[in-house]
Amino acid sequence: MVLSKRSVFGTNIEMGFGFMVLVLVALLFSFSPICVFGEKHENPQSQKKLRFDKNGEFKILQVADMHYANGKSTLCLNVLPSQNGSCSDLNTTSFVQRMILAEKPNLIVFTGDNIFGADSSNSAKSMDAAFAPAIASNIPWVAVLGNHDQEGSLHREGVMKYIVGMKNTLSQLNPSDVHTIDGFGNYNLEVGGVEGTDFENKSVLNLYFIDSGDYYKDPSISFYDWIKPSQQLWFQQTSQKLQKAYKSGPMPQKNSAPGLAYFHIPLPEYASFDKSNFTGVKLEPDGNGISSAKVNSGFFATLVQAGDVKAVFTGHDHLNDFCGKLTGINLCYAGGFGYHAYGKAGWSRRSRVVVARLEKTPEGAWGDVKSINTWKRLDDQNFTQIDGQVLWSKSFGSKISWNTCSNLLAFLLLNYVTKFS
Repeated sequence: MVLSKRSVFGTNIEMGFGFMVLVLVALLFSFSPICVFGEKHENPQSQKKLRFDKNGEFKILQVADMHYANGKSTLCLNVLPSQNGSCSDLNTTSFVQRMILAEKPNLIVFTGDNIFGADSSNSAKSMDAAFAPAIASNIPWVAVLGNHDQEGSLHREGVMKYIVGMKNTLSQLNPSDVHTIDGFGNYNLEVGGVEGTDFENKSVLNLYFIDSGDYYKDPSISFYDWIKPSQQLWFQQTSQKLQKAYKSGPMPQKNSAPGLAYFHIPLPEYASFDKSNFTGVKLEPDGNGISSAKVNSGFFATLVQAGDVKAVFTGHDHLNDFCGKLTGINLCYAGGFGYHAYGKAGWSRRSRVVVARLEKTPEGAWGDVKSINTWKRLDDQNFTQIDGQVLWSKSFGSKISWNTCSNLLAFLLLNYVTKFS
């Protein structure tokens, strides 16, 4: 029997505030597992250029929490009684294929718990099967790790190295120009404008992929891990470099290109929403319905300060599929995808789609990004599309100042200072 994380522990989030968090993180940083590169493990395919298509669109399919194990012999969890006899990992495979055929994405993003290592007889074979539909489609794809990928026959670094070596993937082990960084699978991709236009050599959409870790070594501090200072520093430096390049020649731009971030475990700020201020559902039953780290590492404030990321996409909490906006950044779940992952009988597995669209220049050519939209599809009889929404539009403006970030920190202070009084 596979137990969901819900039956093992609670989810009360004890969020700290500003300086208390920084002190704690600084103390813990010296004890964190850090990846030090003695050799480079680069994916030659990672040099492949992503760009908007001739229709001025770039579409991303997010697949969260496949929990793949051994194929036909691995049965489904939390499905209707009528499905119990025939449902297996193959239903997950079929759903991936169905999504690819229907949406025809330009990039497929797997956001962790791609396999359920504890139930897999061979992690490499499980990954071969889990990613097979993406590979067969010849569509570029990437992956980050969750908290279950490394629980089988490969350790965490081994899992990511195996992914990097697979066909058609743009995944990377870690930045080649960074000597020391926590985790495995921190990297970014640039999406160029339409070929033959003035923007073909500029990254008009920036994608960040981050390893949010698995479990912290001391559960009295936090059950789940969090994004570490070394990762945040890499993100800050990468964001600054990309923004500088976008605002310089050729075709210098006044504002930054929009960015999207993908990782597995949600940030504590996902708990900021209720039914009145998000699109989708929050059905996780325990605590406040969000399973993040108990330590707030400050990464959300880092995102706000950077100013280019318009949305964050995670998985992990299979029964949450909402998007809510906080301080100018959309915090989104994809919803549970895999049939060997815990779910809710009668509540369809689902996937999230994001599409960025370009605007036309006065000369009628494709220019920079005009809007970013999202929706979800259900794996039901009608393949229902739900919850369409605009995540960001150029006409609304996008630059968020450090004053806004300061206001956010003040908000956290006022709401959580009582925990330290």
